[in-house]
Amino acid sequence: MPYILHAGLILAGCLVFYKLLLHKETFYKLNRFILLGCLIVSFALPMLRVPQQWSLRKSERNSVIENADFSLYSALAIPDEKQASKGVITDNGAPKTTIQQATRWLVLLYWFGVAAFAFNFLLQIISLYYKAYSRPVITDGKFRIVELAGDKAPCSFGNNIFINPEKYDWETYNQILLHEKIHIEQGHTLDIVLAEIILVFQWFNPFAWLYRKELESNLEFLTDDQLLHNPDVERTSYQMSLLKVSAPHFPLSLTTNYNQSLLKKRLVMMNTKRSNVHTAWKYFFLFPLLVLLVCILNEPMAVGQSNNASKKDKPQEVKKSSGMPTEGAWFATIKEDKVSIQFKNDEDDHNNNSTTFLLSELKDLPREKSGSFSVIRDAGAMNFTGRFEGNEGMGRYKFTGDKSFADFLHTEGVDDTDEKDMMAYFIVNVQRTYVRMLKEKGYAGLGKNELLPLAALKVDGPYIESLKKSGLSGLGVHELISLKALGVDSDYVQEIRKAGFSNISPNQLVTFKAQGINGKYIADMRDAAKKEGKPDPIDNDSPDEIVSFKAMDIDPAYMKSISATGLKDVSNSDLVAMKAQGITAEYIKNLQASGYKDISVSDLIAIKAQNITPEYLKSFATVGWNNISYSDAIPLKAMAITPEFVQGFRDIGYKNISIENAVALKAQNITPALIKEYKALGYEDISVEDVSAAKATGTTPAFISSMKEKGHNLKSLQKYIQLKTAVE
Repeated sequence: MPYILHAGLILAGCLVFYKLLLHKETFYKLNRFILLGCLIVSFALPMLRVPQQWSLRKSERNSVIENADFSLYSALAIPDEKQASKGVITDNGAPKTTIQQATRWLVLLYWFGVAAFAFNFLLQIISLYYKAYSRPVITDGKFRIVELAGDKAPCSFGNNIFINPEKYDWETYNQILLHEKIHIEQGHTLDIVLAEIILVFQWFNPFAWLYRKELESNLEFLTDDQLLHNPDVERTSYQMSLLKVSAPHFPLSLTTNYNQSLLKKRLVMMNTKRSNVHTAWKYFFLFPLLVLLVCILNEPMAVGQSNNASKKDKPQEVKKSSGMPTEGAWFATIKEDKVSIQFKNDEDDHNNNSTTFLLSELKDLPREKSGSFSVIRDAGAMNFTGRFEGNEGMGRYKFTGDKSFADFLHTEGVDDTDEKDMMAYFIVNVQRTYVRMLKEKGYAGLGKNELLPLAALKVDGPYIESLKKSGLSGLGVHELISLKALGVDSDYVQEIRKAGFSNISPNQLVTFKAQGINGKYIADMRDAAKKEGKPDPIDNDSPDEIVSFKAMDIDPAYMKSISATGLKDVSNSDLVAMKAQGITAEYIKNLQASGYKDISVSDLIAIKAQNITPEYLKSFATVGWNNISYSDAIPLKAMAITPEFVQGFRDIGYKNISIENAVALKAQNITPALIKEYKALGYEDISVEDVSAAKATGTTPAFISSMKEKGHNLKSLQKYIQLKTAVE
């Protein structure tokens, strides 16, 4: 099993365990260490071997054959279009697409994803530090308060707190700072950064994304819990400030955010009863779960034998190699002037490799009768036995490496030259002249992991020179490989530069090519922006904007449709945010038809982020709430408040309940049934504010009943709230 999948499965097991048993517990500090520990353990455990008697994996005899790692050539060789369309020959002579071809592309896709997410990760860090040291700042001890502009939500990274002080009243502003200071003091940035690094390598794993979300949620629960223990912070006031800060423009994912989409969960957890120490037994089940996962997934340990008989019964351990098997069966198809040959490993029917030779390289092919023939290249000789019938053939092969070529490679700094490695050099057709050419071009001392993909991708002298002439000088080996793998040539470089990106870097070119950005797309977007009065999306110093446009599939038609709605002051970043939220011209027109004609871009994004529809807003007309503003609609939707919820309070006498009242009640999970319990105790005229205060302090009907039984017959609910505070 490939290591990265192995680690992903263990991470998924840890997430399921956490969701089932731990995520509702209020041991937030312990949960933090459990979540961090599982992240590290998930990537450490796959490297362990388990004793044979513990392993639950089904193994063939006791051999240890590493088949999960196919050759570097298999992973990196990209066939030409004609070869890719040919397929291979199966055991019964029928053509089919090999598993190896699919595997190669999956590996390339995986590493491309890693590169893309790693680039995004670095971009976020650079962006955060740029903001931290380019914006006005106030130093408060070890904390740096960076002043932002616009509607960005408050957040922190490292020892920096990012906030727009003009948006909040003094009390809310102070609570935000206290919240973010707790994040900084407890080093929560490290947790988020570690989770982001894991996502770089587990980007394909949905469990990894959910795991990061749970880790972030727990950090918010922990911070809220710490803040509510501050005597200067009142619970109800703090909860209302969370709703005030709710904004659509969320910060970068690397930051710890004061405002998050998990707002409702945070409010619920603040009012959840503290976990009892007797529930801590759940945590002890994590260790046996990890042991079980290791026994199921990990490779069993090879057991040495002490007597000759057992050595005969059980094969010896086979040495792991990243090269190709040097002998086995072959199957071939002749088409025009080329011969496609598939090599099948005797040790594993699923371990196959294939390549194409020119027909002229294969002398004296045995047709209609058995015979032998060979192919000789710099790396060695491949001897074939078998026969061809028509254009199809099969038989046996054996490869013998050329010692003089191995010695040559040693002098060039390539030490991986065992027979299987030489077989890979043979298949890719690495020649002495090719190695010397690379050396002349400035690429000396290359290792196997660089030489093989360069040769497989046919990175030749003219290609290197053409890139230099187009202005890409001093390219590294891995940049060459990436550029060639994605088909970036000098024509493409010039096309992009003529389109406006004169200083584009090799990595940015790779990103452009991977996204399918060409000169026509850039020109079309530029013309569309000009026609619609939008800013030019071409920024020579930072091509991120045009990449975002392409990644979100923003085209001239989309820009035109948004302009046709009459929406004003739509920036390029707004367009990206709107497309990311799935906002269409039809959606905007439906809102406008519902009476919301002067809607702003920020309001629009916030509404769509909360999935607020005209139908949802109109539904509150049944309880007398007409023309609800967007600032009111956001907390209503965030708390999942429905007209039925409001009507429930009206049915028990609260006719004038406001939107703010409803949000506060829902945030504290106060229901009409709970109010009826207070009324049953004799508090008929209890106000919404009194119920909120009672719920926030834990002054429940059960508490009041217990105090009455002890002789505390107090006249008002406020007195019981004071008593509850004194008891605590």
